[in-house]
Amino acid sequence: MNFTSKAALIGITLALGACGSLETDKVDYRSTGKAPSLDIPPDLTQLSKDTRYTVVDGAISASGYQANQVANSKVPVATLSVGDVRIERAGNQRWLVVNRPADKLWEPVKDFWQENGFLLAMDQSNLGIMETDWAENRAKIPQDAIRAALGKLLDSLYSTGERDKFRTRLERDANGNTEIFISHRGMIEVYTNSGAANTGEKQTMWQPRAADPELEAEFLRRLMVKLGVSQEQSKALVANSAPKPVAAVTTVNGQPAVKLEEGFDRAWRRVGLALDRTGFTVEDRDRKQGIYFVRYVSTTSENSEPGFFSKLFSGSGKAAEPSKYQIAVRSTGEQSNVLVLDTNGQPETSPIAQRIVKVLADDIK
Repeated sequence: MNFTSKAALIGITLALGACGSLETDKVDYRSTGKAPSLDIPPDLTQLSKDTRYTVVDGAISASGYQANQVANSKVPVATLSVGDVRIERAGNQRWLVVNRPADKLWEPVKDFWQENGFLLAMDQSNLGIMETDWAENRAKIPQDAIRAALGKLLDSLYSTGERDKFRTRLERDANGNTEIFISHRGMIEVYTNSGAANTGEKQTMWQPRAADPELEAEFLRRLMVKLGVSQEQSKALVANSAPKPVAAVTTVNGQPAVKLEEGFDRAWRRVGLALDRTGFTVEDRDRKQGIYFVRYVSTTSENSEPGFFSKLFSGSGKAAEPSKYQIAVRSTGEQSNVLVLDTNGQPETSPIAQRIVKVLADDIK
């Protein structure tokens, strides 16, 4: 084949590649050493990392949440539990309740994340928390003619410009069951205007993007399958988990608070998941006292949401020092208030407390 013919073939291949469409009905995560380097801010370093785990060969692809919604329309209305596994929902938050001891679930849950293409960056069974490394959903990359023809040869040249990580928290409830929460954090690569002045070279930086409740729901569904629920049953359970009323910002004795029309058990769960989602570092928790002990990095803007994201993906500037707070859940009957306390357990009424309350209320929907 002469050069002209080769050039023409490449041109046709590129044209076909431009017609490729994004596949949104698959989840195919891979944690690799090729992911961008992410600096961990001071408020995320208090938990040690466990490096016993290695990359699992290959990654599992499966139908995602959008595909499930289509299948769900054909599944009859089902109960919210199968065997010893059930799903509960409040607003846009979902979690599993499993009638098994937490220590019997830890290894299966760990295996679950590795089977889905993730590395574990955190493995703290004493705290009931595990967290994946940042990973890319390769299913979002167009499966065009170029990739079909060349396979993995050029695979490393493609990127979605997005990364995700998931935190899993296991906690025992008052009835001896184990509650399993999965929270998502995401980031996206964007262009900046800080390229070289002479060359006009474009540079990129990583910025946070909103948590995806439906992606959390998809992994909860997959975890149900791992724990013995069938594919069809898991889809029906997720589809039929009805939302609950939203939270509201209020004031209690002059102190900003989040008001929930729910009793302590459900309010405690929802606050814990909201803290995981919005980037607070939970150092400890005391369920009997209804207190989460957290660290929080204050931002300079009144309109900025709290969390470590402000300098997570940027090396410029000096990182703000994290402050310690207590997030208290106070309940009377089927109504709860979420309050911000200082390190001594005294009411916190500063603008920072107001921002924390707003972020929690926005997430608990």
